[in-house]
Amino acid sequence: MAKTLAVIFGVILVLLGLLGFVSNPLVGAGAVFLADTMHNVIRVVLGAILLAVAVWSPDSSARWLKVIGAVVFLLGLIGLFTVPSAGGMLLGIAETNGASNWLHLVAGLVIFIAGMYSNGGEMSMSSPGTPQM
Repeated sequence: MAKTLAVIFGVILVLLGLLGFVSNPLVGAGAVFLADTMHNVIRVVLGAILLAVAVWSPDSSARWLKVIGAVVFLLGLIGLFTVPSAGGMLLGIAETNGASNWLHLVAGLVIFIAGMYSNGGEMSMSSPGTPQM
């Protein structure tokens, strides 16, 4: 379950990041969810991390969902208190606005909860420490 969720959220983050590089009214410069190049790169990198974990270390998927969910949530929280709703720089790194900050709060919470309630990999019918055949 965690592997599947890591793939889903990874793909969403990568696509949102890539969408920010093309002119559109939803994500990017002058869009509803303000994002500059660095903001888009961060989304692509976080999505790529989730996809890489799902492929090469599926047992760690739940942990990485929690880590990335917490990071995204905290960035949204920091932005909510430090960046004007009309827009500005978040931690001097990426441009954001109030809508993006709320999106980060909700998305971070959803991703974190997905990591909390997923099983972290394939569920085994044996008890811990019992050799499997």
